[in-house]
Amino acid sequence: MTRADVRKTYKLYIGGAFPRSESGHSYVVEDAKGKFLANAALASRKDARDAVVAARGAFGGWSGRTAYNRGQVVYRIAELMEDRRPQFLEALSSSEGLTSRQATAALDAAVDRLVWYAGWADKLTQVVGNANPVAGPFFNLSTPEPTGVVAVLAPQQSSLLGLVSVVAPVIVTGNTCVVVSSFARPLPAVTFSEVLATSDVPGGVVNILTGDATTVGPWLASHMDVNAIDLVGLAGSPELAAELEVAAADNLKRVHRAPAAEPDWALEPELDAMTRYLETKTVWHPIGV
Repeated sequence: MTRADVRKTYKLYIGGAFPRSESGHSYVVEDAKGKFLANAALASRKDARDAVVAARGAFGGWSGRTAYNRGQVVYRIAELMEDRRPQFLEALSSSEGLTSRQATAALDAAVDRLVWYAGWADKLTQVVGNANPVAGPFFNLSTPEPTGVVAVLAPQQSSLLGLVSVVAPVIVTGNTCVVVSSFARPLPAVTFSEVLATSDVPGGVVNILTGDATTVGPWLASHMDVNAIDLVGLAGSPELAAELEVAAADNLKRVHRAPAAEPDWALEPELDAMTRYLETKTVWHPIGV
């Protein structure tokens, strides 16, 4: 007897759960050769709002953890990605049309990047924080704190390494995020969400929406409870990026502007990716008290 195929239903990842889109809509995902690959949930503005609520709810607990513990959690993501190597390699090969060697290199780089950021978790404060010299009998100390909820329009081409490169620095510094994955290549992001769900990352810290950034992006940009937005996924779309920057100004969001072209994610990461979504708190304290 021939077994029927068990087809997978690709869903959103919000608050640690996998809901279908509120709209009930999905879209066709094709492989690198233009053949049908899967159906993915098409996120709506209601889904975006739900994801922001989940991210805000998780922010207090996540930002209140020690930096060392956040580093451990991010490292755990890397461990589980290693365990799911075959699934990630298949997703990369079908989505991006990579050879086995290229897919392996992309996956290795993504895992290594998580380890790199995990290692910086409890060291960043010593590098970007400081004791400021002041004229008076006071200690003046500056220390970084997370910005809050960050909306991320993920890269469109590099569906895994690019995704990890923009999400890891956001969460390792104590922020929570709502991510809109690559529209044409959502499968690596969906697989990544399954890793998050089985790791130590609390529900709501990372929320992943599959769908069109040009549809969901404006709602995230104008949402009054989103504190920052990364427009890297709009590389090559200057008009839309400018429109979202204007929308983000309504509540003075931090905006990482869209580059002219998608960055080369194989380059070494920089500290700027982490400090981009940090605020500096300065405390004065009398000497001798």
